[in-house]
Amino acid sequence: MHIVACQFDIAWEDKARNRELVLGTLARQTIPAGSLIVLPEMFESGFTMDVQAACDTDGSSLLFLRELARSYQSTLLAGVVAKEAEGMGLNQAVVVGPEGQEVTRYTKMHPFSIAGEAEHYSAGDAVTVFDCQGFRVAPLICYDLRFPERFREAVRPGAQVLVVIANWPSARAAHWSTLLAARAIENQAYVIGVNRVGSDPNHSYPGLSAVIDPHGHIIAEADDYPAVLHADLDLDALQAYRREFPVLGDMRKDR
Repeated sequence: MHIVACQFDIAWEDKARNRELVLGTLARQTIPAGSLIVLPEMFESGFTMDVQAACDTDGSSLLFLRELARSYQSTLLAGVVAKEAEGMGLNQAVVVGPEGQEVTRYTKMHPFSIAGEAEHYSAGDAVTVFDCQGFRVAPLICYDLRFPERFREAVRPGAQVLVVIANWPSARAAHWSTLLAARAIENQAYVIGVNRVGSDPNHSYPGLSAVIDPHGHIIAEADDYPAVLHADLDLDALQAYRREFPVLGDMRKDR
């Protein structure tokens, strides 16, 4: 499976500008049909607590992603915001298939309470796993990275690729890189971390998006500038490693 991970400087609460940035970024790439294209958390707005500014109220965000997936004949995974009837937001990763169909949505299970996210966005209650090019893939979001149990919950039903989309700040950049590698090693899985760069009214962001193999080795890594990472994942190699060193078979079934 070919990975296209897009790291860019998200324009604050400006959906139109961010769509232009995504279109321009992808237009400069050679993207094989059947790729998995990944955009950061809240790619249209940045990490805002203004749910109304970020929310896909008219369905145009999903329509944009559907058209993008169809145009590249690829699966697209991107961070969007939905709203509950009570007015609380949902910080989500939506997955759209190559025919423009919505495949699944994952709602961030750990809102970043330190920044007040839990006051504006409701927590999800389950991980989700979907099929893509022969792989089982699970999306997670930013602060989820600090909770290894969420990743185990994805691996138990077969996840082999763990995708973390984020607006992870520069102040804790070293934690980002270390935890991505740890999640890959302990779950014998590919980990794709897609962060943003630049700044918003609250934080600066280091980028450092990465694709990491099940041994914890970096396949591709960005710096702190806008970038697109390309990487090919090897399903046979992953399955062989899990057979040769069957750590996951020793997971406790009772807890």
